[in-house]
Parts: sequence; C-alpha cells; structure tokens
Amino acid sequence: MFRGTDSQVQPIQSNERISSLDVLRGFSLLGIFFVNMISFESPILYYDPQGWWQGTDKSLFSWIEVLVQSSFYPIFAMLFGYGLVILRERCEQKGISFNKLGVRRLLLLVVIGAIHAFFIWSGDILLNYAIFGLILMLILNWSGKTLIYSGLALFLIPNLLFSLLLMLLAMTSPHDISTYADMAGITDSVKNYGSGTYIEITAQRFHDWYMVNGPENIIFILFSIIPLMMIGAGAAKLKWLQTKIDKKKWLVLLILSAIIGLFLKLLPVVIDSNLAYKFIQQSLGGTILSLAYISLIILLLTNKYFSKLFKPFATAGRMSLTIYLTQSIVGTLIFYHYGLGLYTKLTLGTSMLLAILIYIIQVVLAELWFIKFKYGPVEKVWRLLTYGKAIKSK
Repeated sequence: MFRGTDSQVQPIQSNERISSLDVLRGFSLLGIFFVNMISFESPILYYDPQGWWQGTDKSLFSWIEVLVQSSFYPIFAMLFGYGLVILRERCEQKGISFNKLGVRRLLLLVVIGAIHAFFIWSGDILLNYAIFGLILMLILNWSGKTLIYSGLALFLIPNLLFSLLLMLLAMTSPHDISTYADMAGITDSVKNYGSGTYIEITAQRFHDWYMVNGPENIIFILFSIIPLMMIGAGAAKLKWLQTKIDKKKWLVLLILSAIIGLFLKLLPVVIDSNLAYKFIQQSLGGTILSLAYISLIILLLTNKYFSKLFKPFATAGRMSLTIYLTQSIVGTLIFYHYGLGLYTKLTLGTSMLLAILIYIIQVVLAELWFIKFKYGPVEKVWRLLTYGKAIKSK
C-alpha cells in the first residue's frame, strides 16, 4: 500500500464532524466546570463536605454530588477513545502511519496537560488522558465488541471488588472508613491559595496533584479511565453515533442507567456518607449515570427542535480544549491570591452561578470566533504541531 506523508492527513473539516460528539463534549464541559469550580474555590481534597458547607450550600452540594460529580468526566473519557478511533480510520484511509501521528498528537497533549497541571490548576485531566491514550493505541486493532466487553470487565470487576471490600470494612470496622477532615491540608491550602505567592501556590498545586495522582491512587485512576476509553473506542468502531439511531435500545439504556446510577449515587445521602458509600457513589454510580446522560442527549438530538437548542453545546464542543483550559485560567484568577483572591470567600451558590455565566460567555465568544476561524486557538496550535503544516482559517 502507498504510504503517504503526515501532511496528507488534514484535520477534520466542519462538514466531516459528528455533531453529536460535539454536543456531548460541550455538555460534559459544563458539568466538569461545576465540579472544578468547587476545587478552584475551596480545599475539597481535604475537607468533609458535610461539615464544610452550611445551610443552602450544604443542600446544593448534595445535589451536585448526586447529579454532577463523577458523572461528566466519564463522558469525556469515552469521547476521547471515540475520537482516537476516528483519527486512526482517517489515517488508514489516507495510507498514513497512525502510530507516528497518534503518538505525536498525544505527546503534545502530555506537554499541554503538564503545563496546565503544574502551572495553572492541579485537577488537570489532560495529562492522564494523553498517557492512557498512548496505552489505548496498543489495542486499537481489537474489534469494537472486544474493546467494549473488555472495557466493561476492566471497569466493573476491580470497582465491584473494591466496593465489596469497603462494604465489609463498613460492617466490621466502621470507624476506619468514616469521612474525616485533614486540618493541616485545609490550613495549607487556605494559606497558599488564599494569600501565597505564585511560587507558594505552585508548590501547593504540585502537592495537590500528587495527592490525587500519586502511587497510592494511580491504579484506581487507571481502572477508572482506560476502560471508559476502550468502551468509547469500541463504540466508534461500531459507529454507534454515525449510523441511524436505534431509539428503542438507547431508551432502554437511558432508563436502566438512570435508575441504577441514581440509586448508587444516592447511597451516601440516604444511608451513610462513609468512604464505602462514597466510593460506590463516585466510581460506579457516577459512571453509570453518565450513560444515562449520553443516552438522553442522543435521543433528544433525533428531534430537530432539540438539535437547534443544543447548538451552543456543539459550539463549545468544537473548541473543547480551549474552553477547558480557559475555565481553569479564569477560575484560578478569580480565587487564587495572584488574581482576585476570593479563595473560600464565596458561597457555593455564587460560584455555581459564576460557572454558568463564564460558560455562557465562552460559548458566545466561541460563536464569534467561528465566524472567522474553523478551529479554536489552542486546537489550531495543537493541530499545527501535530500535522506539521499551516491550517487555513477559512
């Protein structure tokens, strides 16, 4: 077969995009921003939310915990796998080496993610997604069904076993898995983010990143993200979003995932907020509920009215990398000391309203941007470095 050069593979054009993917990306960006905003404004890694928030903020946090937390990053992870398969197929169509192009693209994302994680905000997901994407590339020759079934097994088996272990601990040693607050961690976060220098904030940022991504947690992150990427990749191979939608199947998935997901996510609220129920809520309930959100969006997009209504989400989805990064920049500038210095000073309700306002402004600016350009600013640079040639704006 003729082997072309990388320059023969062009970035996806506007008329080649899968609109449902853009809508899902834009929708997940809003949900992720709600959760990230809590981290921008408070030391959520170290406090017990039930003791930290008071009054209406406490009730609002419970709603966020059930409906939003851990239910939007899975969408992004599955879309990441879906997009990687699309890139692979386009490379094969052009006779281009997918391995060379894919590795270059993901290594560039590693750099972007590292800059984001260590110099802007510690809660970055791009670094992990890029590294896990490199691992995913090794098995993309598997069939769609194999990827989906293997992904389901890799996700469910470890998470179910660990959930069972925690439940046994809850029955035998409830004190060992009760939620608690790390007062030293809270004090350091408030001091550094609230009144520290940029160097002190950066040191705290790295500490927080290591708390989440260190050796103790990496195995949980691995089994939370790679399996979802595999499921998304499998769905792409089977062209779930590129063929006619089977409404009955998507409706069944919506009903089942909504019932099971909400049941699991409500456990800490209605029974006990210990670490066992929290883990089940976030690892199992969050991901299962994300399937309900995906199903709902897919079904609604079959209606012309909702297709138009969801256009702002599609716009955000086309510029997802730029919007995700600018949310972190704006969020940290609002709350960190080198910005407005409002760390821990706003109510949760105010922060959520700010998130909605910022997202709306981002969508409006994105719409204006796309009048003249085809790609978002960060996307354009990423593609330029990936494909090794200038990208025409129009």
